[in-house]
Amino acid sequence: MILIADSGASKTDWSCIRKQTFERMSFISQGYNPNYISSADMVEDIRNSLPESFPAEQVSEIYFYGAGVTPLQYPFMTDTLLKVFRNAETVFIAMDTLASCRALLGTEPGFAAILGTGANTCLYDGENECFNVDSCGFILGDEGSGGYLGKRMITDYIRRNMPSRVYRLVGEALGYGNDELLDIIYTRPFPNRFCAQYARFIREHTDFDPYFPELVTDAFRKFFDRIVTRYDHYRSYKFNAVGSVAYHFRDLLDPVVAEYGMEIGKIAKAPMDGLVEYHTAKLSKNKE
Repeated sequence: MILIADSGASKTDWSCIRKQTFERMSFISQGYNPNYISSADMVEDIRNSLPESFPAEQVSEIYFYGAGVTPLQYPFMTDTLLKVFRNAETVFIAMDTLASCRALLGTEPGFAAILGTGANTCLYDGENECFNVDSCGFILGDEGSGGYLGKRMITDYIRRNMPSRVYRLVGEALGYGNDELLDIIYTRPFPNRFCAQYARFIREHTDFDPYFPELVTDAFRKFFDRIVTRYDHYRSYKFNAVGSVAYHFRDLLDPVVAEYGMEIGKIAKAPMDGLVEYHTAKLSKNKE
């Protein structure tokens, strides 16, 4: 069996495929950024997330794509996964950007973006990621992401930089005072997840007041200004993206893409179906 994992800041989607029948089994665990989780905690969470009677000993190949998983973290991830799936002979580790490329483009070269809890982009040569403008993560960047949207809204709330009726609505949704919000973001773990959870609230209220769609549109423009336009000849590529923000804010994303002279390509909510298709095609080709 081969096991595919797409690990974002919020959760990890897993799919296991039997090599002979292509039968698929899926499950979900928490997200695993190796910069913020220990090997022991990751092992425990994976084991607790496995479906009942999951045949972990039959997993022979693992393809793990993760947010924050730089080459420096590959040995850590490999060793950790082998503690759960001890018989795996192949353990492939890569950044989540490669997952987006393979899910959106298959074996075709092009441009791929991630707009979910976090944000990222890269160029793809049909097999591997070949160039990346760093998103700089939640603290320094991630423009256009769910974390960025929530961060912007919370900042505006603390500064009262929003219409009074929006201020009252946001205050009810947050349920925290200014000092509590600053404490959560600056001292507690996973502030990106905390902020990103409010992307859904923003989506649900885009018709309530122009503040909300204007916030989102501005975030997408900053995503283009600071990241996408840093790619040479970026207008020559179609804009392909994966992630909940790209998918659920499509009506606000499309005009910004057009504004910057790019053509919309494939937009997917999550990469797993595309990854399964990619790896299944590889299996089929190897059988020929």
